[in-house]
Amino acid sequence: MTLNNSKSIINLKIIRRVSIVFFLTFLTLSYAANIIKFPLLEMSRVTWTFILLAIFLLIIFLPMFLKYQYVSFSDEGENIIFRYFSMGIIPGNKNSVEINKRTFSGFTLEKKFFGLCQSITMYQRLKEGVAKYPPIYITALKREEKARVLSSLNSFAPIVKGKTQGT
Repeated sequence: MTLNNSKSIINLKIIRRVSIVFFLTFLTLSYAANIIKFPLLEMSRVTWTFILLAIFLLIIFLPMFLKYQYVSFSDEGENIIFRYFSMGIIPGNKNSVEINKRTFSGFTLEKKFFGLCQSITMYQRLKEGVAKYPPIYITALKREEKARVLSSLNSFAPIVKGKTQGT
């Protein structure tokens, strides 16, 4: 199985850019050109500015706080492969985790902020012991995509006392 969330990430970038254009247009039309007449819906110019600023900041910074990442996952072949990079204001480095299915030792799923921010930490058996990889944030994946990734990882995780390591 292979999947990636490129459509979601592209949509997020489009929404960010549209919000920038919309907010700057509002500022230009209401302050510089004085075209928008106030009070509008019985609210002053300053009130509208604060409301739109709050929405704008939410659109720009929420993906950074929830640690949205572009994620590409593949379990075809001999390896489990994750490729990912951060979607903050400044995009992060491109990272890759490749683990042979025979040496895959399991994973943990961590949830933060009432389950809004989710990450997977993967483990691999090596001669020196068990290697722990940095967390891969799957927050930007759709619910069905998360379920498919977790199901796939569970199928490769070793069985311990009737349960898989990832649960």
